[in-house]
Amino acid sequence: MEYTHLGRSGLKVSRLCLGTMNFGPQTEESEAHAIMDSAQESGINFFDTANVYGGSDHRGWTEEIIGRWFGKGGERRERTVLATKLYGTMTDRPNESKLSALNIRRALDASLKRLQTDYIDVYQFHHVDRNTPWDEIWQAVEVAIQQGKILYSGSSNFAGWHLAQAQEAAARRNYTGLVSEQSIYNLLTRNIELEVIPAAQQYGIGIIPWSPLHGGLLGGVLKKEHDGVRRLAGRAAETLEKHRDQILEYEDFAGELGHEPGDVALAWLLQQPGVTAPIVGPRTQEQLGAAIRALDVTLSDDALKRLDGIFPGHRTAPEDYAW
Repeated sequence: MEYTHLGRSGLKVSRLCLGTMNFGPQTEESEAHAIMDSAQESGINFFDTANVYGGSDHRGWTEEIIGRWFGKGGERRERTVLATKLYGTMTDRPNESKLSALNIRRALDASLKRLQTDYIDVYQFHHVDRNTPWDEIWQAVEVAIQQGKILYSGSSNFAGWHLAQAQEAAARRNYTGLVSEQSIYNLLTRNIELEVIPAAQQYGIGIIPWSPLHGGLLGGVLKKEHDGVRRLAGRAAETLEKHRDQILEYEDFAGELGHEPGDVALAWLLQQPGVTAPIVGPRTQEQLGAAIRALDVTLSDDALKRLDGIFPGHRTAPEDYAW
C-alpha cells in the first residue's frame, strides 16, 4: 500500500479511502466488519463515514457498526484514520442540521458516542452552509480541537470559491483550516477541474473523490448488462443511454490495456493532480479486492491522452471557456 499526506498536513493516509455508506442498508454488520478487517490487512488506513449514513429510518446506523468494530479491540481504532461528516438533518428539531456552533457541538458528541471513540481524525462538513458565518464555524471547530475531540477538518461538495472563503477566514484566525475536500470526480464527471482542484491545490487541500466509478457506469456495466449480471434503472439507465457510445469505447480500450474497466477508472484518478485517495465503497469482499487491484495499474501518457479523448475534461477556469 502506498501512503501520502492529506493535503499539506502531516497526516499520512492510504491512496485508497474505504467508504462505508453501504454498511447497514446494503451490507450486513458481520460482512461490514470483515470488509474493514480486510481493508486494514491490505494497508488501507483511511476510513470515511457520515452521521447520516444508515438511511432515513436509521441515521447513525453506519457509525454504530463502525463503533462496534472498534469495540472489538485489536488496535482497530489506532490503525484507522477516521473521517466522518456532519450537516445532514438527524431529527426534526430545528438545530440538528447544518453547521451552527450548536449543531457542531451536538453532532460531534453524538458521532463520538456512536463510533465508540474519543476523537475524530478528520471532521468534515458534508455540504456548505451559506447561512452560518465562517467565524462561527471555525470557532466551534477550534473549541473541539482544544477539547481533543477533532484533529483536522475537511469539506465535501464545496465549490472552489467556498474553499477560498473557508481558508481565508481560517487564515484570519491563524488556523490551518481545511485539509481535504470530498467531491464527485471520475472520468464521466470532471467539473471540479474548472475551479475546485485549482483552489484545492492553491490552499493545500487534498482531493478525495467520491463515486469514482460513477455509480458503476465505469465498472464494466455494458459487459455486465450483456452477461445478464446487472440491469440499471432510473437515472443510472438514462445516464448510460446518454453516454453508451463513450462507455463502449472505454470498455473496449480497457480490454486493449488488459485491465478491467473499474481498475482503469481508479488508476486514472490516482494519477490526477491534487487527488489524495478515491473513496471506494464496497458492498462485498470481492468489490474491495477489485479496488485494491487498481493500485497496481499505471497508465502511460498515451493511455491518459486516449482517455481524455473518450471523456473530455476541463482546463482551469477561465481558460476553459475564455481566451
